[in-house]
Amino acid sequence: MPILDTTLPAPKQALDDLAFFGGRPAFPEPLHVGRPNIGNREKFLTRVNDTLDRKWLTNDGRYVIQFEKRLAELTGVKHCLAMCNATIALEIVIRALGLKGQVILPSFTFIATAHVLQWQDITPVFCDIDPRTHTIDPEKVEALITPETTGILAVNLWGWHCDIAALEEIARRRGLKLLFDSAHALGCSYKDRMIGGFGDAEVFSFHATKFVNSLEGGAVLTNDDELARKTRLMRNFGFVAYDQVASIGTNGKMSEVSAAMGLTNLESIDEFIAINRRNHKQYAAELAGLKGITVLSNDDQKKRNYQYVVLEIDAAETIVSRDELMQILYRENILARRYFYPGCHRMAPYNSYLSSLSLPQTEKVSERVLSLPTGTSISPADISTICGVIRMVVNNGREVSAKLRSQAATST
Repeated sequence: MPILDTTLPAPKQALDDLAFFGGRPAFPEPLHVGRPNIGNREKFLTRVNDTLDRKWLTNDGRYVIQFEKRLAELTGVKHCLAMCNATIALEIVIRALGLKGQVILPSFTFIATAHVLQWQDITPVFCDIDPRTHTIDPEKVEALITPETTGILAVNLWGWHCDIAALEEIARRRGLKLLFDSAHALGCSYKDRMIGGFGDAEVFSFHATKFVNSLEGGAVLTNDDELARKTRLMRNFGFVAYDQVASIGTNGKMSEVSAAMGLTNLESIDEFIAINRRNHKQYAAELAGLKGITVLSNDDQKKRNYQYVVLEIDAAETIVSRDELMQILYRENILARRYFYPGCHRMAPYNSYLSSLSLPQTEKVSERVLSLPTGTSISPADISTICGVIRMVVNNGREVSAKLRSQAATST
């Protein structure tokens, strides 16, 4: 692992020290949310060199097979099918499940969760969320089911789980397929079982921004033998033999280099989670008691990956809005993110025909949430500096708000 610079930058003493008001940025280089974790570089390069020496770069090579086996063992799931990315993984398993008509999903998610349905002429039916967990509200799901509904696409967000038991009961009783977008949930648990084997299938992401990455990648996990067979065929053009095609398919295969990176990072998963946990606890401790700021947590969940540090900001208390705070942090080179604003139902193309759709909890949460940098590239000193900026802004909320208004008026 790289040695982190733990030198604490000079603290901000006054509002004019903030970069937004003319001071120097707290950090010389941007701190990103989702900056890639890198495991043992030497092991990764050894695997890459072995791949090049064997001249087997794709098509279910040694490292793809090992990666799938390791993921299946980690999650306790029978079948793992590695893919080139999680979007393609969702598209393929949706087709393999035979979904059509309408599928219910949360609007508070990354836009790809909706696009994978629309791309295949399936109508996304957006559902509101539970404001405590930010995940799909099962009570709202029930009311959205119609004769055209064929499935539910739920999302396990922030490394937390949604109400899986309630969704499984609804799907079973109403004869619906149940698929989980678990892009955030590797290494997490639900009721003493690892996430990965619930519903008909789950999909993980190994994009570079995920805490375990394969450069770019995804995987479908399932305990359904027939679904695994169909999905495996579809990710390789439907080939069952060298020159024999048995079904429609596409190219969803993971490369050997991506699998080599995924394996290398899986070997560091405990270290990554420990660092994420340390960072989360420090943020929570340094921001504790700050009016209008809540560091979200889920202490009831047995296993978590602590992949995201998520704040909820109550502008009535902080005076400064979430977006204003984000702008101030940006000027300090702290690139906080307002996931998943403004909700899929407010993005193209869905907003063109869903302009009257109201999802009050989704809209409320999307106006309050702010994600902060974490991971192996963030040091305790960095976190102290970030929290110091946030405390200064919130503790001087009225003065900051007035300065922002004055600056905006001057610029116009």
